[in-house]
Amino acid sequence: MTPIADPLFYALAVPAVIMVGLAKGGFGGPLSLLGVPMMALVIPPVQAAGIMLPILVVMDMAGLVAYRRSFDATSLKILLPAAIVGIVLGYFTAAQVSDAHVRLLVGLVAILFTLDSLRGGAARSAPRPHRPWAGRFWGMIAGFTSFVSHAGSPPFQIYMLPLRLDPLRFAGTSVLFFTAMNAIKLVPYGLLGQFDAANLATSALLLPLAPLATLAGVWLVRRTRPALFYRITHAAVAVIGCKLLWDGVTGLM
Repeated sequence: MTPIADPLFYALAVPAVIMVGLAKGGFGGPLSLLGVPMMALVIPPVQAAGIMLPILVVMDMAGLVAYRRSFDATSLKILLPAAIVGIVLGYFTAAQVSDAHVRLLVGLVAILFTLDSLRGGAARSAPRPHRPWAGRFWGMIAGFTSFVSHAGSPPFQIYMLPLRLDPLRFAGTSVLFFTAMNAIKLVPYGLLGQFDAANLATSALLLPLAPLATLAGVWLVRRTRPALFYRITHAAVAVIGCKLLWDGVTGLM
C-alpha cells in the first residue's frame, strides 16, 4: 500500500486533522467542516472523505472515553434515528448530489443560524425545551450532509445550541452522536469503494495525530467558561458557513 506522496497534500492535511481533532474533542465543533475541504484543495473531495473517515473513527474512540458519562440522552434519542434516515438518503443519492450542492446547503443553514443568533434567537439566556419534530428534521439533515461530505455539524448545532446545555454535556452529546454516525457510515462508504489501498495507507500515516488532537480539544472544553464556549462555537459556525457558501456558489458557477 503506497500513501499519497505529494508534500502539498500533507501541508494541508496535517492542520486539517488537528482542527478536526479539536472539534471532535468538543471544542469549536464546526471546525470539523474544514477537514475535507482543505484536503480537497489538492485531491478529489470523494477521496478526501474516504481518507478522513477512518481518522474520524479513531477520534471518536478517544472522545468516547473522555465523555462516556457526560451526554444528553434525550437529544440522542431524538436525533440519531433521523440521522440514520439521512445517511440512507445520502447513500442512494450520492451519484446525483455534487459537493457544491452540499456545501451550498450547509453554508446557507449555517448563515441562517448565525443571523438568528445575532438577533438573540440561539443566544437567549433561557434555554429552549426539546422540540422532537425539529430535532428529527435537523437530525436527518445532519445525517445526509455528514454522509456526503462529513458536514453534519451545522445542522446538529442548530438544534443543540438553543438547548444551552453545560459545555461538557453538549460536547459529550456531540461526540456520541457523531461516533454512532461515523460507525454506520463505514458500511456504505465501503460499498462505494472509498477504502482503496492508497487511501487507507494515507489514513494510517495521519492517524497518530487523531487521538492527540482530540484529547487537546477535551482539555480545552474542560477549561473554557460556558459563555466563552458558546461565543467561540457561534463564531466558528459563522466563519465556516461563509466559507461553505462561497465554495458552493463558486462550485456551481
